[in-house]
Amino acid sequence: MENEPTTGLAATDRAVLRVGGAGARDFLQGLVTSDVGRLEAGLVYAALLTPQGKYLFDFFLAADGADVLVDVAADRAAALAQRLAMYRLRAPVTIGPAGREVAVGLGPAPAAALADPRHPGLGWRAYPEDAGAFVAGMPPLDPARLVALRVEHAAPESGVELIPDDSYILEMGFERLNGVDFRKGCYVGQEVTARMKHKTDLRKGLARVRLSGPPPPPGAEILGEGRPVGRLLTIAGARGLAYLRFDRAAGRLTAGEAAVEVEPPTGAAQPSTG
Repeated sequence: MENEPTTGLAATDRAVLRVGGAGARDFLQGLVTSDVGRLEAGLVYAALLTPQGKYLFDFFLAADGADVLVDVAADRAAALAQRLAMYRLRAPVTIGPAGREVAVGLGPAPAAALADPRHPGLGWRAYPEDAGAFVAGMPPLDPARLVALRVEHAAPESGVELIPDDSYILEMGFERLNGVDFRKGCYVGQEVTARMKHKTDLRKGLARVRLSGPPPPPGAEILGEGRPVGRLLTIAGARGLAYLRFDRAAGRLTAGEAAVEVEPPTGAAQPSTG
């Protein structure tokens, strides 16, 4: 994206919560998969898991003074606020709407915007009171471009690749996307996640694929030698993201009338410095 102009859009599918109070950062540090101590360097990408290590929510954390803004899928915001309140007990924190909106974009980041911590190629995010006004002077960003970049960098989406109470974040690439920290200490679901990291080879997970032929609809089953291999989830042109059983994903693969080729794994992103 070298020499790309700054483009942006108001992300109406996102909502922003505020975790405030003297204990906000310590509270989140004991719950989420990433190190909240990195907030001063920029955005932090993280997840909240079940005690059994399964995915519940993923979000971006941003410092706002001593408070923390939580950028989450809009249709999951109320459930996340409720879940955080369940863990609050007597912690000196408040949880509620932040009165902010989300703007996302590509190209040189404007003032007050922060780099997406998952991968430099995924652009920037900002949290103004009015996202429409924030991006008003920019050329509009086509949402389809963001989907294509998400496929390019194998970044899963809540409700598409990431299924609450079902997905495991290591299968979904969270280590590569800077969404889990194995040195930070305890968090909800940490024991299962650490065991998956250190004691097992992942037999299933998210992969980037290339399609040849008429693309099937998202959700189509992928077959290898007549056996189910996985499922196609997001499609952007001739490429897509699929959830696969790696031990079966060899030989001729098909989804509907399209041939499916598994692309090499994407490289690990470098930790963001904001």
